[in-house]
Amino acid sequence: MSNIVIKAENLGKKYVIGHQVENRRYVALRDVLMNNARVFWNKTKDLAKGKPIIQGDILEEVWALKDVSFQIRKGEAVGVIGRNGAGKSTLLKVISRITEPSSGRVTIKGRVASLLEVGTGFHPELTGRENIYLNGAILGMTRAEIRQKFDEIVAFAEVEQFLDTPVKRYSSGMYVRLAFAVAAHLEPEILLVDEVLAVGDSEFQKKCLNKMESVGKGGRTVFFVSHNMLAIETLCTRCLVLDKGKSIFFGDVSTAVDTYLSNKDSIPGEIVWNDPQKAPGNSLVRLHAVRIISNGQVTGYPAVNHDIEIQFDYWNLEANSRRFISIQVDNAMNFTVFTSSNLKMGSLTDDPWVYKSYPAGFFRTICVIPKYLLNIGIHYITLFINGAMLSDIIILQRNILSFDVQEDLDLRKNYSGPWIGAVRPILSWKTEQLD
Repeated sequence: MSNIVIKAENLGKKYVIGHQVENRRYVALRDVLMNNARVFWNKTKDLAKGKPIIQGDILEEVWALKDVSFQIRKGEAVGVIGRNGAGKSTLLKVISRITEPSSGRVTIKGRVASLLEVGTGFHPELTGRENIYLNGAILGMTRAEIRQKFDEIVAFAEVEQFLDTPVKRYSSGMYVRLAFAVAAHLEPEILLVDEVLAVGDSEFQKKCLNKMESVGKGGRTVFFVSHNMLAIETLCTRCLVLDKGKSIFFGDVSTAVDTYLSNKDSIPGEIVWNDPQKAPGNSLVRLHAVRIISNGQVTGYPAVNHDIEIQFDYWNLEANSRRFISIQVDNAMNFTVFTSSNLKMGSLTDDPWVYKSYPAGFFRTICVIPKYLLNIGIHYITLFINGAMLSDIIILQRNILSFDVQEDLDLRKNYSGPWIGAVRPILSWKTEQLD
């Protein structure tokens, strides 16, 4: 028991969300007064008890985590995987003591450094130099200990030129480089890392993985949330799989990855936002829907022998402006299979709107992936919507929708399963006798 540094026992986290009742055909004045009085009384009681005030006529309980139990030993590198909304980030926030669990308990033995999102724990008005000392002090380190690690942190983050600039002026890449460098170099016993490495470039990600590997070999514990299966398999010794807030597997990494990839419950093939105010985007563009069409049907399981049509519906809110649409398709191992855009250099057909100024209105952009191109298995779509300048990113939605390419069993009578490689095109072959 002495070498257990994190112990979760029936851990649960419940959130209460409110829903507004709409479309009432007839409401008498007395009903309005009674409802307002009831809402006021309930809010007063919640306020007196120190509970958060929830807006809405109907309250719903949502368990982000439910009955999660595990033990992590000192020096282990443990991965956490699961689909979006599985509870991974909530788990790290509970372990980091950012939020209290609703049920169960977690016992932590050692000093914890957390990197849950870009700039966590940084004060935007302070410089990079000042934030390094601030984070070290939060971790309980003396000024002399921080000074000893200072040069290593700066060299790793590659921000020496901007060390005395307030971090609010840093780019997201600079922010995450410095945040990771501080968290990894100030020698915590436990390092918690969420999916923040996606912000950096491939070279920086490799550097971070090497650093986390050295942290683990140094006898410290790493708890690592990622969608990158290759990173999980390379770095981790054990892995926790979450699904809808529950732990469905904890143990061997390869078995955990297989469990995650075989779980197909949450691939709907379409996601829709009916309210522009709540949809992803901003005052320039708002998304309405993203969907997968195969053989004329909306599906999350397109067949390999049919074209895969990806539709993007969106509201353009700024008149007289250009829009360029791009996608990145990654496979389940987080390997980028390809990128494409509706620019003329990247399209087999001419998009009639690609170089025109859009009026304000509702638009649909369609990308068609030809049949027999993708390998079977799960793929993730990242969407980019750019303005007149390609560097002007209006919308960037990573892993906005996933789909699982299915084998055509009639086509492959002798073999069913993935081919070796990221793609599996059918090419032209011919054999001739030369003599």
